[in-house]
Amino acid sequence: MTPDPGSGTHPRHGLDPLLNAPVRLSVVAALAPLDKAEFGFLRDLVEVSDSVLSKQVAALEEAGYVEVHKGRVGRRPRTWLSLSAEGRAVYRRHLEALRAIATDWP
Repeated sequence: MTPDPGSGTHPRHGLDPLLNAPVRLSVVAALAPLDKAEFGFLRDLVEVSDSVLSKQVAALEEAGYVEVHKGRVGRRPRTWLSLSAEGRAVYRRHLEALRAIATDWP
């Protein structure tokens, strides 16, 4: 008898599909050690354009992984990004699954 593919025993089942995209994973990884980061700082750190970062952040925000805060510094509008509690938990599980695949399996 073959194993049930839905049994969930392989560590890959712990991967979050949303974080399989390199830019989204990079954004979450960059935010993980920080309380918050300014949009421009994160854009430069991840080395993407404004539009690419905006699109990826929108997907992460829709999933509840990233929180977006808008404000001003002086007269200039600014956007800050932070990981939600759910985003931090998902990132930790994703990393644990990657480690298990790379080092513990089978």
